Amino acid sequence: MPLPPAAPRKNLHQRRYDFQGYEREDGLWDIEGRITDVKSYPFDNQFRGTIEAGEALHDMWIRLTVDINFVVQNIEACIDDSPYSVCPSITPNFKKVIGLKVGPGWRAAIRRAVGGTKGCTHLVEMLGAMATVTFQTLYPAMIKYQAKLKESQKGEKQDSENKKKRPGIIDTCHAYSANGEIVRQEWPDFYTGNS
Repeated sequence: MPLPPAAPRKNLHQRRYDFQGYEREDGLWDIEGRITDVKSYPFDNQFRGTIEAGEALHDMWIRLTVDINFVVQNIEACIDDSPYSVCPSITPNFKKVIGLKVGPGWRAAIRRAVGGTKGCTHLVEMLGAMATVTFQTLYPAMIKYQAKLKESQKGEKQDSENKKKRPGIIDTCHAYSANGEIVRQEWPDFYTGNS
């Protein structure tokens, strides 16, 4: 269901995100993101002159390459359009993200690596959003990988064999609340609501 009708208004700004997830032939995955900011009116910019209505103020890209364990193997960042001529010079700094793991603590880790003056606000923001795209892209492969790993460990005696591990997705949002219906059905051992 869409939003209810809005009050009379005039469009001034549009920000678009576009994310794509790819499985590579070499066993890695590429997550690509693009952000654009466009105004509906022309305005003057000290470094670019007049930026026309519909022309991008920001046009920025990231390609994040990860392995099956969600560890960043490579990153490419590109700034095609920005309000300042100095902006594109920060993109090589994003190589500091290599080796980080997409998962719990991801946003804090990228802020430490490329936040503030060590990076670009817009690229850092986009990297944060790319975590869920990474999860959505790798999810089918991750399930197969975990099943294969579990199969290869069959017969090995482990103390943790009788103890199930709590899925990391529990309590990450309203739908996956530990006391909610989805957790009750999918992971009953970790359901905390009333039966």
